[in-house]
Parts: sequence; structure tokens; C-alpha cells
Amino acid sequence: MSTRLAAPRSLLHHRDFMLLFGAESISVAGTQVGMVALPLVAILTMHAGAFEVGLLTAAQTSAFVLIGLPAGVWVDRMRRRPVLITADLARAALLFTIPVAFWLDALTLTQLYVVALGASIGTVFFEVASQSYLPTLVDRDQLVDGNGKLETTRAGAQVAGPSVGGWLVGLVTAPVAIVADAISYVGSAIFLSRIGAQETKRSRANRPGLLREIRDGLQYVFADRILRLIALRSAVANLSYSALIAVQALFLVSEVGLSPSGYGASLAAGAVGGLCGGALIGPLAKRLGSARIIWLGPVLFQPFALLIPLTDTGAKVGFFIVGSFFTSIGVVIYNVSQISFRQATTAEDMQGRMNATMRFLVWGTMPVGALLGGTLGEMYGVRVALWFGVLGLVLSIVPLLFSPLVRMRDLPASAS
Repeated sequence: MSTRLAAPRSLLHHRDFMLLFGAESISVAGTQVGMVALPLVAILTMHAGAFEVGLLTAAQTSAFVLIGLPAGVWVDRMRRRPVLITADLARAALLFTIPVAFWLDALTLTQLYVVALGASIGTVFFEVASQSYLPTLVDRDQLVDGNGKLETTRAGAQVAGPSVGGWLVGLVTAPVAIVADAISYVGSAIFLSRIGAQETKRSRANRPGLLREIRDGLQYVFADRILRLIALRSAVANLSYSALIAVQALFLVSEVGLSPSGYGASLAAGAVGGLCGGALIGPLAKRLGSARIIWLGPVLFQPFALLIPLTDTGAKVGFFIVGSFFTSIGVVIYNVSQISFRQATTAEDMQGRMNATMRFLVWGTMPVGALLGGTLGEMYGVRVALWFGVLGLVLSIVPLLFSPLVRMRDLPASAS
């Protein structure tokens, strides 16, 4: 088991946590630039349609279906920090190929699909290892605070990143703007390399086979009623949200008529809600209960997503901004609280498999949702695809209302 440092009075004075915080801040900021730039590369440079953009979005998350479960086993067998650094550097190398191919006039949609898929493999390992790494750096009673700070910086990056991404696309073209995303991964790797906490090398002796450990992770999640319902809710929400994201850029740029910088500014304005959600999570957890807010956040804020398909030219762009703002508050509150619940109730040597199983179940629906969104957009129009996405997002709340979380106030007292 990894060496746990004595918890300082505040995580702001916890050197290793702040290095992890810095790494994720830089990485997420660059990723937000890439999320604006990559679909715009396809739309503006390759003249891609709704289905092709949907396919590109699907490629960005499909690795969770392909290798999500074995990734959890491998993460449990390895020290987490080297996994995080390797994932960062691999994603940076892949993204750098896009501007190089553009400068050589050799960029194709096929290359975009390959890069998106390869980067998603790196993201699988980074996400699973990151969520499994935090409990080795901080104490259990600091998990909500730690996840809240990480989610707040993620939301802050969502505020600045899209605006910067839209501005960069307008200034230097979409393929060149991808460079900012690649550089952010290098910066993240540098921060991670400076973390001082030592992880004990994990013994490979007497370990069961890969398939047995995958089965253990699946059994662990499905044996727990709360984890099952969280997985169901998150899977439906991610499928629906991915359908929305698949056509969002095409809708706002081609149908509503926003410029790349206007598109980025609209995303940034909506993402202010995520920043507010991150700031609210700590006080809400103390006042209402760390378990209760898992379901209460989505119930209060997710219905605002119904405003998004009402977006149109002129002042009606405000529907997208308001809908995204309040939806993001609910997303951040839910993500921080349910991730903290999972980390607090899972033994350290099961963290990787639990997180990978949950990621497989809840992110595995994302490429399906992206393809559905792209297909619906191609056949019936992008606004229909938006309605499909937001209705599914609202209905995804239902499983939480049938979970034991409704009768709980706070996280359980000890890990299972």
C-alpha cells in the first residue's frame, strides 16, 4: 500500500496534492481548447457533416469500451504516477501530428479518427489512475474537499478554455490550435514528475489472471446496490450528453451562425456554472449531507438542460448559455459527490478495478451516444438530436430516486 502523508491542516498547503492539482489544471485547460478545436478542424478544414463529426466524437471516448476493464486491472498492478505521466506524454505526441500533417497538406479525416482514438486510450489510463491516486495522497475525510478542488479547476478551465480555443482557431486556424492542447499534456507531466509521495511497488506474485481480476471488479460494482444505480444513472446521462455534444458545434456554428470565437465564448459562459458548482460542493456537503447531494444536485439543476434546444439566432443564444450554466452546476455537484462516495467506500487495492469498471459502464455509452447524435442530426436535423440528448439527460435522474442514497445523509463511516 502507498505511503500516506500526514494530512496538513488545509489541502492548499499539501504539496503533493497541489502538484496533482496543478497537473490537472494545465491538462484540463488544454483539453478544453482541444474540445473546441478538434471538431472545428473537421468542420472548417475537412468540411465534415453531422455523422462524420459524431464519429469523431465517438472515437474520443471509444477506448473506454475497448480497454476500459483491463485498464483497471493494469492500474491496480502498477504505481499510479508513472501511468499518469506516460498517458500525458503519449497524448501530447499524438496531438502534435495534427498540425504537422496540416502544414504538410496531408491532414485527413482518417488521421483525426486515429488520433482521437489513440488519445482516448491515454485518457482511459489517466482517468482511472488519477481517481485511484487521490486516495493515496489525502485522507478519507479530505476526499470531498480534494475532489471539489479538482472539479472546480476543471470548471474554471471550461470557462477559459473554450474562449481561448475559439480565439486561437480564429487567429491561427483549428489544426494549429491543437498545439495548445498537446503542450498542456507536457506541462501536466512535468508537474506530476515532481510529486514526492512514494508508492510501494505492487507485487505481482500470487495474483489471479487478467480475466479473474476483471470479473472481481465487475462483481464488486454489481454487488453494491448504490454503485449499480450510480452506474445506471451515469451511463444514461453520458449517452444522452454525448448525443448533444456530437452536434453542438455544428448546431451553433452552422445553424445558429456563431463564429468560432462566439462558439467558444458561449461554451465558456455556460461553463461558469461548473465553476459555481465546484465552489458550492463543500458548503452543500456540510449543510445537506455528502451522500444526499449525489441525487439532490441533478434533481435541482439538470432540468435546465431543456432550454438548450430552444437556442436560436440573436438573443435566443441566451437559452444555450442559461441552460448550460445551470446544467453544469448539477453535473459538477453530482460528479464530485459520487466519485467521493466511491473512493471512500472502496479498499485501496480495489480502487483501480472499481474505477475502471465504473468508467467502462458509464463512459462506454458515450461513443454510442455520439453516433446516435450524429445519425439523428444527419437524418432529422441537429435540433432533433439536441432534444434527444436533453430529454435523456433529464430522465437519467430517475434511478437515483430509487437508491438508498435518498435515505442517507453522509458517506458511510468506513471502506468496504
